[in-house]
Amino acid sequence: MKSTIGSMIEEHIIEAIGKSRIVIRDGRIVEVGEPILKSCPLARRFAQPVEEITPESVRRNIEHRINSFGMCTPDRQITDEDRFIGFGATEMLGAALSVGIIEAVIVAGDGVGTVVVSDPAMLQGIGGRMSGLVSTSPIQEIIDRILDEGGIVTDPENAMLDPVKGIEIAHQAGFKSLAVTVAGADAAERVRQADPGAIIVVVHTTGISKEEAERLNPVADIITGCASLMVREVCGPRALMQAGSSIPVFAMTPIGKEIIIERMRQITHQLIVSHAKLPVRGEDEPTPLQ
Repeated sequence: MKSTIGSMIEEHIIEAIGKSRIVIRDGRIVEVGEPILKSCPLARRFAQPVEEITPESVRRNIEHRINSFGMCTPDRQITDEDRFIGFGATEMLGAALSVGIIEAVIVAGDGVGTVVVSDPAMLQGIGGRMSGLVSTSPIQEIIDRILDEGGIVTDPENAMLDPVKGIEIAHQAGFKSLAVTVAGADAAERVRQADPGAIIVVVHTTGISKEEAERLNPVADIITGCASLMVREVCGPRALMQAGSSIPVFAMTPIGKEIIIERMRQITHQLIVSHAKLPVRGEDEPTPLQ
């Protein structure tokens, strides 16, 4: 999709809250698909809680995001100091950034596409309240703010989602130790080939197949469980560490484990740490697991 300047319609497609497909055009929700989940403990803790996942409750939640922090609009906030989830991808990688485990993160953002971020507050602002971004259009106001505050937009003209291009741009900018958030085994394998030393965090795993979960095992450093039955059954037993139980996050490598431990160190509320055979299943999981 070309520049939004002129008559081009801005369109953003995301998968959120039970993997509903949501289409936003020019700041308005024009489509909300049928979710594949009925309930999720994380969704019940949103700023706009979703008790029962339906197209109507999903629409209300996305409208709240648009109105509260400008998601998919020129008013988009790009920095945030709040940490919404104990072991969310941006929360963990922000902790790693803050102590120098990594130098930059390649992440997807609405209105900008793939970006390179080295500031934990910007990482949290762009990714902390963002769901699975399928495609987006460039919004110049957001791009300008990110550039002004030290981020790198890899494709300002088209806002394409391309983590491999993000790695290339990050290396050109002088960043050596990178982390990359990806959705799916195809992207994870491409990133591992492009940068064997990159830390790969796999997100939005709800609904992946057993074959895809098997492919993630050798390439991922951290895998979020989301509502995925296959991640729990295929990746969980091979993990070195698990954070959380209702929506587990699995460290598959020593560096993934180090990042989770650093996030634990920075959490101020009480924690419990215990030996266990993984995965540990929580009592309040998303339903039905997919």
